[in-house]
Amino acid sequence: MASEIIVDARGHHCPVPTLRLRRALEDAPAGAQVRLYADDPMARIDVPHFASGAGFEVVETADEAGTLSFLIRKPA
Repeated sequence: MASEIIVDARGHHCPVPTLRLRRALEDAPAGAQVRLYADDPMARIDVPHFASGAGFEVVETADEAGTLSFLIRKPA
């Protein structure tokens, strides 16, 4: 399994985390996984909405001590 591409958008408010995620996914090779870290509560809504609308798969979501983590897979 290839290593994850990390996007750390903590400290930024939406839409910045989603925009950074989109940019990383556009630049990533097919089949890549991108992990986004965000601490804006709106990311809980915005990221899955963006991913489903753009054809990406949300593999995993987590919330640990106020840091949201999303693992998104780009289709192969």
